[in-house]
Amino acid sequence: MIHMSGISKIYSNGSVALSDVSVGIEKGDFVFVVGPSGAGKSTFIKLIFREELPSSGKLTVNGRSVVDLLPAEVPYLRRGLGIVFQDYRLLPNKTVYENVAFAMEVIEAPRREIQKRVNHVLDLVGLRHKIRTYPTQLSGGEQQRVAIARAIVNSPMVVIADEPTGNLDPDTSWEIMKIFERINKVGTTIVMATHDKPVVDAMKKRVIAIEKGCIVRDQDGGAYGYED
Repeated sequence: MIHMSGISKIYSNGSVALSDVSVGIEKGDFVFVVGPSGAGKSTFIKLIFREELPSSGKLTVNGRSVVDLLPAEVPYLRRGLGIVFQDYRLLPNKTVYENVAFAMEVIEAPRREIQKRVNHVLDLVGLRHKIRTYPTQLSGGEQQRVAIARAIVNSPMVVIADEPTGNLDPDTSWEIMKIFERINKVGTTIVMATHDKPVVDAMKKRVIAIEKGCIVRDQDGGAYGYED
């Protein structure tokens, strides 16, 4: 699914975000990416959906060489990915239903299929009763659940999450993680950058630890390993 070989990322100011990273993430994996602030976690995540390009190395995602993609091909790469951010990134002038449906409208899915899928994923995240509600009328946890529904409505093979519980209280964080776990159980690969130590320690998934741009630990059933 995701294969990095000798990946390095050096920014224009000379900052080294990643250095000679090689890793493979396969179908159905649930991977936490952890490490101190500034270690390179967000860069690792951004490379996967080509928000950033590596300075060197090879990267394939869902069989596509991310490095060799033309700009016009990037949207097609992202159609196979679901992306969840810490700040939700919902459209404030659209309802819950419209926010989720928008992800299918941009790929010109049939209207009947949109309605079926949107209702299904809103059931999955427990928000079917909020379809006519606007983001400003929702709690942070509800907004994140809408963001997850939007990320999975097109049945992506991989869901990428960058600090999805960073703005949430502990109880709400657990609700969100249970949704991710359900998504993973049906075969979707999850790659999540996080500082949420209690969640990582309790869930005992694969943990990739990054320090100073290098992978220092790759462990199945791993723990967080840091005191943030």
